[in-house]
Formats: sequence, structure tokens, C-alpha cells
Amino acid sequence: MGKIQAEIRTSFGKIIVEGATASDLLETLRSLPKDFINELENVISEATTFSKNKEFNDLVKFTENGPILILKDPGIITHYEAVGLILYFSENRSNRPSQIRYLLEYSGIKTHVSSRLNEMAKRGLVFKLTVDEAKWTLSPRGERWIEEEVLPKLKRLL
Repeated sequence: MGKIQAEIRTSFGKIIVEGATASDLLETLRSLPKDFINELENVISEATTFSKNKEFNDLVKFTENGPILILKDPGIITHYEAVGLILYFSENRSNRPSQIRYLLEYSGIKTHVSSRLNEMAKRGLVFKLTVDEAKWTLSPRGERWIEEEVLPKLKRLL
């Protein structure tokens, strides 16, 4: 008999837990600490944010309010890319629309953030963590988009 798997999707990818039997799988899931995924997300976020801070000092300034884009010409990126970059460099890759708008304005970019976020959600680039909360998070697909398309484009242009 094969193994039984449960796939848990997280903000940074997926975790696969498996067991020889259904009861073995359930036992493994029950043995995980209650805040296991949150702790794992924090560790991964800290590890990736630390390296990005140094690598992108010419693109982003990290302030206590969040990341501010320091582009000589903000017109070299689209509003979607600007929103994506703010989320990418934000703590836990998430932020509220009002905070994103604030950070973009300080970056010299004016846009209707809520409209851009809704359009980006339709493309699978962002999602809301919970329906009740107004915080938007960059999806794994959105992270790949930033890492594979937007950042290389900016490196070429800067």
C-alpha cells in the first residue's frame, strides 16, 4: 500500500506531510506544534529578508514604516510592479492597502492601490490572508513574478 499525503499550502510554498496509514498521517499532523506554520513562515521571511536588504539597497530603502522604492525615474516600472515590490519587501510579504498607498506615495508613485490589488488578485499574484482582514499578501506566484521578471528588469535598467 502507498503512502498517504496531506498538502498544506503556505505563503512561501507548500508543506507535504505523509504517513503510511491515515491514522499515521493524522498522528503526525497532531504532533505538529499549534503555531508551527507561523514560526516557519517567520524563519523563512527573516532569512530571505536579511539577504534582500543588502542586495537591493540601491532599489529599496527600509524604514520603520516599511519599504520605500528609491527609483530615479518611477516611470520605469508599472503600477502593478510597484505594488508587487512594496509587498515583496514588506514584512511577511503582506501589507494593508492604505499602508501600500502611503509607501508608494513616498516612493513618488501615485496609483489606486485597491484597484491594482484586485486586478493582481485576478492574476493570482496576491491574496487576502483572511476575508475579515484588509491585509494583502504576495502569493508564491507573485513572488516568482517579482524574482524572475521584475527584479531582473530593474537590475538591467539601474
